[in-house]
Amino acid sequence: MTSKFVRPDGRAYGQLRPIRIKVGVAKFAEGSAYIEYGDTQVLCTASLEERVPRHLEGKDQGWVTAEYAMLPRATPERNQRESMAGRPGGRTFEIQRLVGRSLRAAVDLKLMGSRSVYVDCDVLQADGGTRTAAITGGWVALAHALRHLSPAPVRRHVAAISAGIVKGERLLDLAYAEDSQADADMNVVATDGGSLVEVQGTAEGLAFTKADLDALLEMALGGINKLVEAQKEAIRKF
Repeated sequence: MTSKFVRPDGRAYGQLRPIRIKVGVAKFAEGSAYIEYGDTQVLCTASLEERVPRHLEGKDQGWVTAEYAMLPRATPERNQRESMAGRPGGRTFEIQRLVGRSLRAAVDLKLMGSRSVYVDCDVLQADGGTRTAAITGGWVALAHALRHLSPAPVRRHVAAISAGIVKGERLLDLAYAEDSQADADMNVVATDGGSLVEVQGTAEGLAFTKADLDALLEMALGGINKLVEAQKEAIRKF
């Protein structure tokens, strides 16, 4: 009888890595949060400005956007800074657009007035799930930056997690060692009410079934509920 797949860190299939969130870690930013998904570490800062992009001038609404970057030694081998290459790569553009879309889903832009928040997500250490950690930590930094506005423009929690299939087993919150050999990989962004903001799913090796999709979504939403609880605990310290 073939033994089942054992996760490298010994976690149960539906178990999150240890989550840690620390708020107010940057002296000068209006909002900031440091977040860990296991060995993945991301610093999120939120800068509040009393202006909006030109296309929103005169519309009496705010804007939330994001930028994402990975430090050169966030990975086992040094990567060149994208600023030295002249421009961010396609993966970086895709991730920062995802983070921006996700965070805008948390906010009533009308209640922000003519203000913008720029959320910068810098990966200090990458071990899988950097984009999902950036979204979850970015939400905390955003809420921290907007905490003094009334009425509060942040209307709902938004968090994100990965799920996938490795060696035939459905797993939650893939670390790099698992993600690198996954047959299917999915990133799920959702609100605290269980509404989906974005689902990114790809068959990396083998095509997956609708039953797999449904099971992975259910697993991811359960993980997001736990991430929201971690966010709530973090913002109690505001």
